[in-house]
Amino acid sequence: MTNTISDLLERASERAVPVVRGITDERLADPTPCTEYDVRALTDHLIQVVINFQALAAKKNADFSSVPHFTDDGDWRARFADETATLVAAWAAPGAEEGTSGTMGLPARTVGHMVLGDLTVHAWDLARATGQEFVPDPAVVGEIGPALAEMAPMARKWGVFGEPFPLPDEEGVSDFDRALALTGRNPHWQPPA
Repeated sequence: MTNTISDLLERASERAVPVVRGITDERLADPTPCTEYDVRALTDHLIQVVINFQALAAKKNADFSSVPHFTDDGDWRARFADETATLVAAWAAPGAEEGTSGTMGLPARTVGHMVLGDLTVHAWDLARATGQEFVPDPAVVGEIGPALAEMAPMARKWGVFGEPFPLPDEEGVSDFDRALALTGRNPHWQPPA
């Protein structure tokens, strides 16, 4: 049976929310594996993604034109938890996975895979940057691996993914490491000493 996007997002959020809650204010200026963002900017971006993909689930347009500053306001950690719960509910609504989504003009399930990938990969980015453990849900990894591979050429054209990070062709490389490498990330990235 195919997992619904909502079920997968719920699993992904169960792993992502503790990471965001675990970010201390002292770590907000630290670098991340997502080289164009520090921890603050990546957290702001991830909250923006979660909010915009709620709209896309409802076949509305998303707005990525502004640079948000959620981490400057109130309890952004709790807001992330609330917004991910709303995201899960938005993708559970009847028809969310059908048709095309917003101005992207992509199949709704593809758009759902995009947010699932962002939620999982950016949670890893933030965990790695702030010294936290992150183990993605196996069902989520099983879904995003092929989805990211399919989206990679388009994502590179849009400048969302970097060139694939070279990995050895061995049995010891995990499926999640392969997914990270597809996005241009080094799965063994560590913060600078």
